[in-house]
Amino acid sequence: MDKPGKDDQSMRLPGRHQFIVINPLEWLIPSAQAAATPDFNINTPTVRKLQAAMKQRHGALVAFYKNGAIGFTNKALVGVRQQSAVPLKQRSHLKKLVAAENRERNQLYQEIAKANGHPEWETDVRNIFARTWIKEAAAGWWYQDAGGNWKQK
Repeated sequence: MDKPGKDDQSMRLPGRHQFIVINPLEWLIPSAQAAATPDFNINTPTVRKLQAAMKQRHGALVAFYKNGAIGFTNKALVGVRQQSAVPLKQRSHLKKLVAAENRERNQLYQEIAKANGHPEWETDVRNIFARTWIKEAAAGWWYQDAGGNWKQK
């Protein structure tokens, strides 16, 4: 074998006119394509159960989104924005719906991170969901900006 090149990363094989480039950092640092990102389509029994419960509850929440009583928080939860938009008789029901929704949203974010093998990704998962909920919200629904101010879409 010939001597390594000037950069100590390439070698000339005897009898060949090509070089092999060896970059030791590629062995130590994952490539950009292998960089870890959460799989949001992960399918576990817990994720399916949470998504089904949230889908079923969504129908009961739609009227409250439409009248501005609730909206999406910047923490990827549902927040009561204007309680006065809800008749007094329905306020207790709304609070229970929102509490159940937020409990399951929190569990969903934890489960997705955990199912990806990285429970420490929960904050990243939550942040991506926060942006997605807002992006997918219907016109007229409310959401919080990064500063916590309510805005109408």
